[in-house]
Amino acid sequence: MEKEALKEKLKGEIIKFLNLTDLTPADIKNDEPLFGDGLGLDSIDSLELIVLLKREYGITIKDPKDGRKILTDVNSMADYIVEHQAQ
Repeated sequence: MEKEALKEKLKGEIIKFLNLTDLTPADIKNDEPLFGDGLGLDSIDSLELIVLLKREYGITIKDPKDGRKILTDVNSMADYIVEHQAQ
């Protein structure tokens, strides 16, 4: 899958998995932080995103420090998926 298409798919999945019904994929910028002042997600949301990566992409995040880097924004999630699905 082309990376831009993957980013759009991820945005839709984030909205669906986290039940962010007031948002559309266009509302989420690729480089917008997902946590804190960006999208405003919290630690429970990070667990949901880890489940999403496992369920949809077969990617397991074992180290919480890795999770913080991977789940920074849509760009970092897409980069990680592309890198680890190729293996």
